Amino acid sequence: MSQPSSGIRQIPVVVLAGFLGSGKTTLLNHLLHRSGGSRIGAIVNDFGAIEIDAMAVAGALGDSTVSLGNGCLCCAVDVGELDGYLAKLAAPSTGIDVIVIEASGLAEPQELMRMVLASEHPGIVYGGLVEVVDAAEFDDTRARHPEIDRHLALADLVVVNKLDRAADGDRVLGLVRSLVDRAAVVPASYGRIDPEFLFDCRPSEERIGQLSFDDLHHHGHDDHAAHLHAAYDSLAFSSEVPMDPRRLMQFLDSRPVGLYRIKGYVDFGAYDTRNRYAVHAVGRFLRFYPEMWKPEDPRLTQLVLIGSGIDAPALGKELEACKSDAPHTADEHGMWGVLRYVQDPEEEPVEPPA
Repeated sequence: MSQPSSGIRQIPVVVLAGFLGSGKTTLLNHLLHRSGGSRIGAIVNDFGAIEIDAMAVAGALGDSTVSLGNGCLCCAVDVGELDGYLAKLAAPSTGIDVIVIEASGLAEPQELMRMVLASEHPGIVYGGLVEVVDAAEFDDTRARHPEIDRHLALADLVVVNKLDRAADGDRVLGLVRSLVDRAAVVPASYGRIDPEFLFDCRPSEERIGQLSFDDLHHHGHDDHAAHLHAAYDSLAFSSEVPMDPRRLMQFLDSRPVGLYRIKGYVDFGAYDTRNRYAVHAVGRFLRFYPEMWKPEDPRLTQLVLIGSGIDAPALGKELEACKSDAPHTADEHGMWGVLRYVQDPEEEPVEPPA
């Protein structure tokens, strides 16, 4: 596969969905305040691709956008038009680290996912579907909009918002968890979730827009008191021993419910001595990006896993078991499982299962 060079940064595009009144804009404003210096681009209710300095007043968001009458992105624009917005926001001159599409309360999440995955822009990557639900009104919302069950089944991350107003929050959380398919479910009030779920808060000076392993690992420990309603677990994994591709794919194909993000670099040793593999997984979406080793690069595997309700020590043991016990030999078929997730730019994008 011809691969985006290391000079092209890939910016995650997160689809933020949920019915009217669930708290999407409140959540986005919270992310702006808590971005740790990252720069967020937003496409809000179709018209108005804008770039937002994360240190600016979040209230500027609503005043700086224009919506069509129906406010429904999936109906109002096509893939080409959305690509135009994404191209503007992903331009290197903007310095944007993550793009959030805040959908109308009437939008169809599956269509928005399809549009992002169908984008031909090499500088973006699908960042997952985040579905926001109102815990206090969840039963009434399901009665009025039974399609919410289908939306939850598509989600990669579900934010159960307004728990402070719900009389039986534990029941609602349990019900939502029964309706999702492998998604992480995060409780929240006032839209306060930890931004680390969606993007890396302190972009590496070494590789713009890519994972800073040390920064994310240390941030998770040094600033824990500032995480508010984080409710997440993280694991930092590093290995000087190459990884066995078959074992790693078994791990990735069976990753547990609630494991939302996996990001980092994998060394497959003798299976590919020329390249390291950047890995990007969000929910059920998985992609590998081969990058040629540079002489100064340490030959390491470095991964960060983030999820809700995951058993981080157990996952660490599973990754340890993925190390190659035959680092100097490799059979020609060993990489086939990995290469399934290395997308040829001339092929149609692979969507998460419906």
